[in-house]
Amino acid sequence: MDKIPELKINKYPVYDFFGVRMGDGFLDALTEPLSLKENIQNESRLEHGKRVIVDENPKFASREVLLDFTITGNSPADFLTKKNGFLALMYKGNIKLEVPQVNTNVYNLIYRSKGTDYGMNAQRTFCHMMLKFEEPNPNNRSE
Repeated sequence: MDKIPELKINKYPVYDFFGVRMGDGFLDALTEPLSLKENIQNESRLEHGKRVIVDENPKFASREVLLDFTITGNSPADFLTKKNGFLALMYKGNIKLEVPQVNTNVYNLIYRSKGTDYGMNAQRTFCHMMLKFEEPNPNNRSE
């Protein structure tokens, strides 16, 4: 029986192809509660306070997600090849991210930029990197 991959991006089991795993706080950032769009409001000088329309079916706001990845190679050359391959995948922009061991959601993300943190070991065979993504429509978590 095949082992279920920890993480898939654009259908690739990324550990098998690029030595990539989820880093610290990855699942927390990915699965945190969503924000709602602002309610419609009207503030008139003819009325006290303001009118707020609360929708019975609230809509989710887009969100920015900062994800921590780790990359492991067997040698400096292998590590560099895997890192460059993973970044090439990110630079395509449209990312379909899946965590099959957690749920069946497909997170439709857009790669935006590097995050605030990057670190590589002295042997040049491992690193962790934070990457920023946008999730334009958090209600669309299907293929």
